[in-house]
Amino acid sequence: MSDVIALLPDSVANQIAAGEVIQRPASVIKELVENAVDAGATTINVLVVDAGRTSIQVIDNGCGMSETDARLAFERHATSKIRQADDLFTLRTMGFRGEALPSIAAVAQVELRTRRQTDEVGTCLTLSASRVERHEPCSCAVGSSFTVSNLFFNVPARRKFLKTNATELNNILTAFERIVLVYPQIAFTLHSNGQELMNLRSGNHLQRITDVYGRRYGQDLLPIHVETALCRISGFTAKPEAARKKGAHEYFFVNGRYMKHPYFHKAVQQAYERLVLAGAHVPYFIYFDVSPNDIDVNIHPTKTEIKFENEQAIWQILNAAVKDAIGQFCEIPQIDFDTEGKPDLPVYNPEAAATGDQPSMPTRLADPQYNPFRQKATRDWQQLFGHPQRAAVPDADQPPLFEDGGLLFGDAPPAPATDDALGDGPSTVTPAAVAAPATAPAAAALPADMAPSHYQYKGRYIMTAVKSGLMIIDQHRADVRVRYEHYMRQLTDSPARSQRLLFPEVVELPPSDAARVGELLPALTAVGFQLTALGPSSYAVGGVPAGIEGLQPAVLLQELLAQSAPVSRDTLSANHSLALTLARQSAVPYGQLLSNDEMDALVNSLFACRDVYHTPDGHTILAILPQGDIERLLG
Repeated sequence: MSDVIALLPDSVANQIAAGEVIQRPASVIKELVENAVDAGATTINVLVVDAGRTSIQVIDNGCGMSETDARLAFERHATSKIRQADDLFTLRTMGFRGEALPSIAAVAQVELRTRRQTDEVGTCLTLSASRVERHEPCSCAVGSSFTVSNLFFNVPARRKFLKTNATELNNILTAFERIVLVYPQIAFTLHSNGQELMNLRSGNHLQRITDVYGRRYGQDLLPIHVETALCRISGFTAKPEAARKKGAHEYFFVNGRYMKHPYFHKAVQQAYERLVLAGAHVPYFIYFDVSPNDIDVNIHPTKTEIKFENEQAIWQILNAAVKDAIGQFCEIPQIDFDTEGKPDLPVYNPEAAATGDQPSMPTRLADPQYNPFRQKATRDWQQLFGHPQRAAVPDADQPPLFEDGGLLFGDAPPAPATDDALGDGPSTVTPAAVAAPATAPAAAALPADMAPSHYQYKGRYIMTAVKSGLMIIDQHRADVRVRYEHYMRQLTDSPARSQRLLFPEVVELPPSDAARVGELLPALTAVGFQLTALGPSSYAVGGVPAGIEGLQPAVLLQELLAQSAPVSRDTLSANHSLALTLARQSAVPYGQLLSNDEMDALVNSLFACRDVYHTPDGHTILAILPQGDIERLLG
């Protein structure tokens, strides 16, 4: 039998490695920019065409490479970062595996121009699918310039599954932000199709955060700084009022490298316990400086998963540091021990009070036999739910609640009404007909046209009678369902009415959000927004959808971009996400009091929807308490 095991060609091995390292255009930019950072560059320029599908160019002014190094850099496991296995635990650089450049060259066409400061001429190297096509001297500036064209041209399946340009550009911006936030001393620029998206000057971390996310963003940040023998933690966390349900910017960096760490994320979230709503997230930008011997970054090809040797101890330090930052921000009243010039407060002395030299302690008049629960107008709650042995004792001295002979809560309840007596709706039975005993005079009953058809409970639920019992409706979820179907009809059938603003509001968006506005613009216009571009990341809001008065247009637009799902080729999915997000933001909030007419209109609109039982995201809207259960509860 012949042998069946054979070594794979380098081109095939590089394509296999590229499947893990290079997943999309954002992966290419991440690897090339990190190499530029390791090369000591102070200025890095990134230019993309068609969200990286057509071309990606990264230009830096780093140390450059010699002719031999330029050729060897595209070989697998060729690296200048480590020499032996022990070097993995002393890493201070971003890369070390030597897989990025050969993986990129295996699935794209690459041109490299590089020159060192000591060389008179540079080197130009061109590769296509791992094959060297040209290698010659050239004239170029000091540093390196990588041009990656036609990504995945030889892997059609990978190119086919790339998302829309807006989505891929958003991924590029996300990867770009993870690098620029940790290296504020380096100047960065980012251009897309000839348009400048970012121009970041060198500075400190706070300046870099405000340059990326806007000046207002920096006003909500609280500084963090703590140094211990295990690590040094610095950075910023946000004030509790800056918490958001979705879209919060949460970043951890360790030794200049972005990382994902759910365990440390829990430490930050726990510090905000009882300060923010459940499910809300607070933005933070936290930088760890740890000895390389205490961490392991060689876990995943993307290098975003990092193991710490002292995770529990660092968790405690991080949690305490965030709590300390919040505590310094909160204005807590302190005891003032400076009494100079202040009036003296006399201290009570029983002996002086007995002799009359000091006022006596005031006496309090109270009835020790008083029991607020022993009143005729109050019934013990356990008696209401089937515990008559603990019924309240009527107080004979307590005056009746109604002088006209109406029902007192201490009286015996009437016989339970039958389903036939309840009828088909709430308008057939008056409260007096259900609650008043047979001996009550006719004047105590309310006219039928004055009987309320709905009751609002704690500003959250609408309660109404139905033939089978008591129906309880969540007012916010009901309005979400009504508005969602309304916005979906506008997105698919006809444009919505727009309410123009007297003074347009200018919205400054982060580049990652601004990149999505262009893709969402037709849908936003369909629901009633009127947006005018003022620059790469600025828009003027001239009109908003009719019916959302009282909401701030700038805040609403930012919430729509933060909470709506990423845009895909599926238009129906994009419309669903936009309609649901807009419905959540504009629906009746909890705690808002509604008139009977408003409740009636909301209930009628709900029962005209396609699904009256669930919100678009699956939450229950209404529940019915059966008549039989009510009768059992009331004994």
